[in-house]
Amino acid sequence: MSETISISWSAAEVTVLQEVLLPPDKLSNYDLILRCQEGVQPDRAAFTELLRRYQVHVDKVLYHLAPDWQDRSDLAQEIWIRVYRNIKRLQEPAKFRGWLSRIATNLFYDELRKRKRVKPPLSLDAPRCIDDGEVEWEIPAELPGPDDDLSTREFYDCLNEAIADLPEVFRTTIVLREIEGLAYEEIAEITGVSLGTVKSRIARARQRLQSQLQPYLNS
Repeated sequence: MSETISISWSAAEVTVLQEVLLPPDKLSNYDLILRCQEGVQPDRAAFTELLRRYQVHVDKVLYHLAPDWQDRSDLAQEIWIRVYRNIKRLQEPAKFRGWLSRIATNLFYDELRKRKRVKPPLSLDAPRCIDDGEVEWEIPAELPGPDDDLSTREFYDCLNEAIADLPEVFRTTIVLREIEGLAYEEIAEITGVSLGTVKSRIARARQRLQSQLQPYLNS
């Protein structure tokens, strides 16, 4: 006599089963990170897919922080090694992008200190009457498409050049603030300077960018 065994699956169990069966390239970013956090070591296929999705972001961050460095790819590799070793410690997978950005900026600053660049000192202590209001600099995540208006392409080219031409202390703080979206307190912690110095550098960087880009801002 045969018996029929009824098996009921909850929606949560079905979802978990689907996530296990799906290949990495079909997973959402959130589920991909969860898969990387399983096991003793991150799943290699899942981590490779994670790297593929976020490599452009890492490259963009490093380009704006160190436009004159020819070995940014070496630093990018070190960033991903750090991510691989520490991804299990990330408690909020939804905040992976911000966590990745902080790893990138911290490693950049570590490398910057190692190089011990010698540059003329910049006086940032003199009182200046500068409005520290927010200025939104829209940095494109990717290169403009072929159909973009010529003036728009020229503006972004000029903006990238203007950022690259800023003195190093100005460039790093404006990138961390305007591109990475870090809080003033976080920037102060990363750069090792006071909160007041961070605000002063950002304000003066904005002033220089506005001055150089004035023809485009008035058009």
